[in-house]
Amino acid sequence: MKVSNALSGITRRDLFRLSGQFGMSSVLLGAGAFAGAASLPSLAKAAESTYEKRFKNEPKHTLKMGASGFNSRNLLIERMGALEFCRDLEERTEGEIRVEFIGDNQICGQLSCVENTQLGVVDMYAASTQNSAGGAPYLNVLDYAYMFPTRASQYHFLYSPESMKLLREPLEKRHGLKFLFSHCELRGLQMGQSFADKPTVTKLEELFGTKNRVTGTQLGRIAMQLLNLNPVPVAWEETLDGLKQGLIDGAETWASAVAYANMSPVVSQSVDLKFFCGTEHTSMSAKVFDEMEPHLQDAIMESSYWAQAHVQAANEAALIKTVGFSDPQLPDTIFVRDNVRPAFLPEDQIKMAEEMCSPEFNPEPWAQWRERLNNWAGGLDTYQEIYDVARQIPQDTKPENVEPRRWWRSA
Repeated sequence: MKVSNALSGITRRDLFRLSGQFGMSSVLLGAGAFAGAASLPSLAKAAESTYEKRFKNEPKHTLKMGASGFNSRNLLIERMGALEFCRDLEERTEGEIRVEFIGDNQICGQLSCVENTQLGVVDMYAASTQNSAGGAPYLNVLDYAYMFPTRASQYHFLYSPESMKLLREPLEKRHGLKFLFSHCELRGLQMGQSFADKPTVTKLEELFGTKNRVTGTQLGRIAMQLLNLNPVPVAWEETLDGLKQGLIDGAETWASAVAYANMSPVVSQSVDLKFFCGTEHTSMSAKVFDEMEPHLQDAIMESSYWAQAHVQAANEAALIKTVGFSDPQLPDTIFVRDNVRPAFLPEDQIKMAEEMCSPEFNPEPWAQWRERLNNWAGGLDTYQEIYDVARQIPQDTKPENVEPRRWWRSA
């Protein structure tokens, strides 16, 4: 079921009217009950029922979640789990915690949600770790080139107890953020219309010299410079126009981001370079978490675990069945509709890229940032330790087969 399908027959005006009456969170949660398109009366009834259930008890805590560009039309194209987390947390706490979901850049965007959480404007947020790295530089720790060989290795790391000392605890100590869960993809290059008439990319050298958008991550820029990909800082909200107008040849991001942001009409090839993380994560203010009663803290962690497991399965399915990021592609997917060709590079080309830009083969360009991140992590060798955890599972492990674990408990 997709929220976007349920709302496909609802006008924007009617959606805002319902949201004004019952709140956007209740409308979106109510839409989750429909297997197909909902009529306005049926959606209104579901929203009212959801509203009555959510507001039956007076909450002890009402938390605001800023969800950058996510809205009613794209929430389940990229399955990043924020809405499912809200639903589960409210039900798990029997209304003691109520979450007001504020998406569609209404309260914060990809670059500002992290700072709004740190300032207390919102209590939690959903955005990519790469865009959030501007306000929380320790998030760069996920972005060493080719540290993660597969999406499965990313999920394995997030579930691992080692992620506490290598990611979560330094982030909380330095930036006041509690990392809850994340979707996992690996970034590639999304090429614009200048590549529409070119053969599907099969060699790394075909990308050399192109001008490409880069996110807020400092480490991502290092990788792109070493790969001769001319990184150009462009805000996520401006990337679509940059591709459309030909100001950039491509953008480094991941496949489902292209689909959810309606970028696919101006993308011709989705090149699976796999060179660093694409992680649309959800974090909350550590201060807000610490002020919660112990049983509610436990509930937040359990809902985070549930959301992480949900995202792991749901996004893997959506990549193939909704986005069309596969070879062969399934019909009626977004990429097929908009003529986006996935370009899965041969292993020898991925190896070439790894040897050009990864800290393992080319350590010097990474040394300054590596030392900085290591100091923030209390002297741990962040790259090597995360690299090792990522390879605790066989490389051919399917992402959906990674064992979920409660990472905050000892192994």
